[in-house]
Amino acid sequence: MIFENRFPKLASACLGLSSLLVVSALAGAAHAEDLENGASVFRKCRACHDVGPAAKNKVGPHLNGVFGRTAGSVAGFNYSSAMSAAGTKKLVWDEETLNGYLEQPTTYLPKNKMAFAGIKDEKDRADLIAFLKTLKP
Repeated sequence: MIFENRFPKLASACLGLSSLLVVSALAGAAHAEDLENGASVFRKCRACHDVGPAAKNKVGPHLNGVFGRTAGSVAGFNYSSAMSAAGTKKLVWDEETLNGYLEQPTTYLPKNKMAFAGIKDEKDRADLIAFLKTLKP
């Protein structure tokens, strides 16, 4: 009470700031990526993509180090001309590009080889991207 009576503007500012911090923390928790769910979503990808220390190219390229990698750049994989051209134009896999591609692969990059309808759920895509970020080259 003494604080509020002597410094009403400061007390009001502190209350506002603390409210903002609580709301920010709750919003961050609501949007936090779930790596376990991302690994689970990745099971859909395993039919064509490999990951891990002994990862090899399959129907699709291995995905170790995919985050931050230039499109169409895994050695030994035969990419579509569309994916190779995207790499030549410096398309790099980051949150934005992976999100667009994983949502609608054939719309995002027409004439690519990936025969997959996409992941419609925004949270599943975010979780999958968070999982892909953990895969080191």
